[in-house]
Amino acid sequence: MELVANPLYLSTASATFESDFQARLHWSDQADAAIEQRVAEILADVQLRGDAAVLEYTRRYDALDVPSVATLALSPAELRQAFDAIPNAQRQALQAAAQRVRSYHEAQKQATGQSWQYRDADGTLLGQKVTPLDRVGIYVPGGKAAYPSSVLMNAIPAQVAGVAEIIMVVPTPKGEKNPLVLAAAHLAGVTQVFTIGGAQAVAALAYGTATIPKVDKITGPGNAYVAAAKRRVFGTVGIDMIAGPSEILVLADGSTPPDWVAMDLFSQAEHDELAQSILLSPDAAYIAAVQASISRLLLEMPRAAIIARSLNDRGALIHTRSMEEACTLSNRIAPEHLEVSSREPARWEPLLKHAGAIFLGAYTSESLGDYCAGPNHVLPTSGTARFSSPLGVYDFQKRSSLIEVTQAGAQVLGPIAAELAYGEGLQAHARAAEMRLLNS
Repeated sequence: MELVANPLYLSTASATFESDFQARLHWSDQADAAIEQRVAEILADVQLRGDAAVLEYTRRYDALDVPSVATLALSPAELRQAFDAIPNAQRQALQAAAQRVRSYHEAQKQATGQSWQYRDADGTLLGQKVTPLDRVGIYVPGGKAAYPSSVLMNAIPAQVAGVAEIIMVVPTPKGEKNPLVLAAAHLAGVTQVFTIGGAQAVAALAYGTATIPKVDKITGPGNAYVAAAKRRVFGTVGIDMIAGPSEILVLADGSTPPDWVAMDLFSQAEHDELAQSILLSPDAAYIAAVQASISRLLLEMPRAAIIARSLNDRGALIHTRSMEEACTLSNRIAPEHLEVSSREPARWEPLLKHAGAIFLGAYTSESLGDYCAGPNHVLPTSGTARFSSPLGVYDFQKRSSLIEVTQAGAQVLGPIAAELAYGEGLQAHARAAEMRLLNS
């Protein structure tokens, strides 16, 4: 049967636009009840039995039968060997991408990640101490997909932040290791690698086993089992986010070649059938041209079936009254990736408040951000860009308040604190402040 991709066509001038628009945006992040139940069992089992449970689930789900979890640990020498063995073109691309990602996150650290302090008029020192987390775990998908870019995007900002230990887990079904993933781990400064995956890997990182060290935070994408496990262990450890399906929204004024925009929509649709690709444009003829490009280019795509299903079920081509209205709709959607495909991207950027990453101009394809532009590609999805940010150096740091009150400062602050403490009925709080007053 011939594949056809026809994203839903909507017009903001339609009387039913609002209901149609909301129906197309709707996506439930509630995992299947059976997955939740199975994940709960795996987490509890790993917490109870440690290495033995990890080995059992690795045999069951990755068809990898080894005598101990230590056998699943990769040495730094093996990572270096993988780096040296990959083709020169891949090695150069990996190094170039890593350097750009590192440079961006170094700049981010300088802007937001420094300790600071000051003294006020009475000599009281106030400030904030910024320190890195001690140990983090990064989850890297394996099996059907292998993402060296995920290694760079998770490990490099952790390393830049000053994290001492970066523990990476990556499933290797039947023992098949991806050399590019291991090379990226070498380049990004990963401390230890364990070839395990799934909910059992998340459990091992969160609770620790005899072999796998307990971490302070877990970052990185995974399947429904991994997402459910991260949700459940949050509180025991920190997590980056619960990611939904990938998304792209393109704001187009009609000046970009339609083939370019069609391929940008494909770039997210090819991830999986639940990915969402949306075009907003005030030019009806241009939308028709993009649809024609979609129909023609689809047959050239190796993942055409996935793209077609994604576009048919969740894609949309939306005709707006103006670019201003398109920007308003974009803010309501708060997409993961937002392309401003316009002759004047700087004109529209100030109107855009909510997006994981904003790609300005026709030459700025989303795929460049995924791999090598520099900013992090771990981005909020499912509208959470309204209140969440991309993964960054700040996710691998914590902040402690600094307070040093002098004798003179205690005379100023003590009466204030005591008055408020008495008002709250906390006598010991009040007396502790009053004891430091010279006239007490």
